Amino acid sequence: MLRYLLRRIANYVLLLFMATTMAYFIAGTQLNPRAKLIQERLSSGKNQTRAEIEASVDRLLNGYNINPNTSIFERYWNWLKNVVFHFDWGYAPDGSHVNTEIANRVPLSLQLVFLGFFIGIFVGVALGAYSAVKQYSAFDRVTTFIVMLLISTPSIVLAILLQMLTIKMNQTLGTDLSFSGPYSVPQPDGTFAALMDRLEHLLLPTIAMSLGGIAVYSRYQRNLMLDTLGADYVRTARAKGLRFAKAVRLHALRTSLIPVATYFAFGIAGLITGAAITEQIFGWQGMGIYAINTIQLMDINGTVSVVAFGGACTLTGALLSDMLIAAIDPRVRVG
Repeated sequence: MLRYLLRRIANYVLLLFMATTMAYFIAGTQLNPRAKLIQERLSSGKNQTRAEIEASVDRLLNGYNINPNTSIFERYWNWLKNVVFHFDWGYAPDGSHVNTEIANRVPLSLQLVFLGFFIGIFVGVALGAYSAVKQYSAFDRVTTFIVMLLISTPSIVLAILLQMLTIKMNQTLGTDLSFSGPYSVPQPDGTFAALMDRLEHLLLPTIAMSLGGIAVYSRYQRNLMLDTLGADYVRTARAKGLRFAKAVRLHALRTSLIPVATYFAFGIAGLITGAAITEQIFGWQGMGIYAINTIQLMDINGTVSVVAFGGACTLTGALLSDMLIAAIDPRVRVG
């Protein structure tokens, strides 16, 4: 199994390198920070000729290795050396360091993405499995209605609805549940008070991020469980005297988890895409908002760093999926 996982990790590292390289060439050829900066300086009314403005912009962008007039291959080689040997992702056209932006934003996004991801998986799989066992019961019908309602509702509507319900609850019960930003300003004194403040601000965004995953995974798991519950090997296990609960746990659930596990990796990518909406509504300055800003600011290096972060999260999910499949399916371990 260790050799299998090492092989998969090597494949994922190669895929991440290829995806990041493609992102650099696309961003480096399609984004034009030079034209944007020249237009901004011309519009500012400064007492400079166009030639002077172009010369100053070229000097600035050459220093940041993002001048479109320089060969894309030369820029890529310089950027790659900085990333590989110094883990330096470069600078934005406004002079901000991409490493600093990533260091400030990645921890915030990881809290939302991975919490929402794992809550969506565990609750969704459990809900779907139980609904399949209780097929056509009142619980199954109510759950199906709620899940289909969640799937049909855009994430932005769910997030705003959660905010409205929280505000109404605060007014009715006299509570003071905060949800704007990752923490209160000023932060409370004491480690425990600061931790509770963080958890309070994390509550609503995490619920908003996980609801979609819960709904989708519960549908997948329910349908797969219904197939395996009627399989010959489950009926044979029951005929040999195995209790229903144990037959479901050891045979039906375990088999139905294999195809669901292959879907896990793509769930993270979807959460990262949806995180921009959640971060905007709840005031979290994470990688989702940063991804939008980098495109608007023609930030080549920042855009590539966002792609690398999204790819790393997706491939981490794929590795976790491989590990789960290897643990569930003995054929993978033998192979």
